[in-house]
Amino acid sequence: MIRTWTRSLAAQVIGLMLTALLVAQAITFVISWNEHSKALDAAAKSEFFSRARTLTRLVNEAAPPLRQQVLTASETGDSRFWITDREAADAPAWRLEAVKQFARPLENYVDLVRVFEGGEAVAQIPNANKVASSNHGEDWRTPFQELWALPQPVKYTYFAGARGYGMVVKLDDGRYLNSAFYMKKGSWWTSTSLRSLVLTALVLAVIGVLIGSRIARPLKSLAIAAEALGRGENLPPLEEKGPEEIRRTAAAFNQMQARLHRFIDDRTKMLAAIGHDLRTPLTSLRLRTEFVKDEQIQQKMQATIEELQSMTEAAIAFARGESTEEETRPIQLEALVGSICDDQEDLGNPVTFVRAAKITYRCRPDGLRRAVRNIVENAVRYGGEAKVTILQTKATVDIVVEDRGPGIPEEMREKVFAPFFRLEASRNKQTGGIGLGLAIARAVARQHGGDIVFISKNIGMRTIISLPRHDNGDPERPLSKRTWNLRALVERARRGRRVKPVSP
Repeated sequence: MIRTWTRSLAAQVIGLMLTALLVAQAITFVISWNEHSKALDAAAKSEFFSRARTLTRLVNEAAPPLRQQVLTASETGDSRFWITDREAADAPAWRLEAVKQFARPLENYVDLVRVFEGGEAVAQIPNANKVASSNHGEDWRTPFQELWALPQPVKYTYFAGARGYGMVVKLDDGRYLNSAFYMKKGSWWTSTSLRSLVLTALVLAVIGVLIGSRIARPLKSLAIAAEALGRGENLPPLEEKGPEEIRRTAAAFNQMQARLHRFIDDRTKMLAAIGHDLRTPLTSLRLRTEFVKDEQIQQKMQATIEELQSMTEAAIAFARGESTEEETRPIQLEALVGSICDDQEDLGNPVTFVRAAKITYRCRPDGLRRAVRNIVENAVRYGGEAKVTILQTKATVDIVVEDRGPGIPEEMREKVFAPFFRLEASRNKQTGGIGLGLAIARAVARQHGGDIVFISKNIGMRTIISLPRHDNGDPERPLSKRTWNLRALVERARRGRRVKPVSP
């Protein structure tokens, strides 16, 4: 759930909108509920006061046998009436008597709301303990005569805090009419409130989904395009639509992509032009060496010219190899790597390919083929043999090339990727090459969004071409113990952790 919240823009928009709704509702209830409760209490007590005054007139005019019927007919779920011969002098005792009266079942009152809901009339009974402990020290009070407006003496008191209201009126015959009103504290959280909140939340959720989708859709397209651009793919310009900020972001990305391609094209054309222009002076120098009479000096000069020619051609090839002219397409990766190993075996080189399951991978095949071939040839040239394995993790596809050579010192592992840098001290192309193999290989790996990592062994070294996966991480087949160990080493190396030499 937390992962969905952090990853989905629509989920975050919906969550924030619903949070804002709950906060707004809470603030509204806090502000209005107190005033609303006071208004309801005032209205209910005013109605009860008026009813008690009317009932006083009726009881005074009614014949004594009919008085109880009048009282019973006047009772409701929150009011009780009874007549006593003596006046209630002790307010706490009268409050407890009111609790008993509310516990008495109603005879003629029907709660229409409960009837229509399928229930029965239920009296509202105050809690006796709360009544006994509350309103401590409060005695009877006398209302204003203007408010009562009857000649009969009256007094009142509160009970159960301010939820209960009691009155005692002296009738004309000397008896006393007792009136008690009690209303439970209502709840702001009702079924109506719940339905209203749910309906509002659903409307906001739908709006949030629409807003989140409208924002997330172009952002998702932008993320896919940025990832593809990082792999060196040639993409059509993004469609500039959506909110102003999204349109400006898409336009900026399109400009960046165009500038990158223009920069690479200009650099490639410039290097090609330099290489073409250098051919003329190199040819001229080669002709002039023919006039050198000292054969030893002549041979050295010609060797130097040939080296310059080779370096010029290699630089042009390197620049073209970094360009993004080749289109990406899906291939069978194990078939591509296997064909490279087969070609090396046909040439008599000790290369072994550990066959793997079929892997469909989207890449620039010619560039990747060149990178893998350079790594395998380096392993054969400097390590005596090459053992090639393809590993899959949830995030990457790793091409691992193992050899049994002296390896590369830790402090030199970054320098070997520099163009024309050679660990081999001599300048013999047969033993050391020109120095562009690893540079080209890493350039290709990084064009695909990956990189190259070295891991030392007790004997030899492992070179890993680590490429990002573009699928959803399909379930993998069971792996052997050796493959699991190799995968762990690759993972540690890719994260930049220091890896100790391991056994071959």
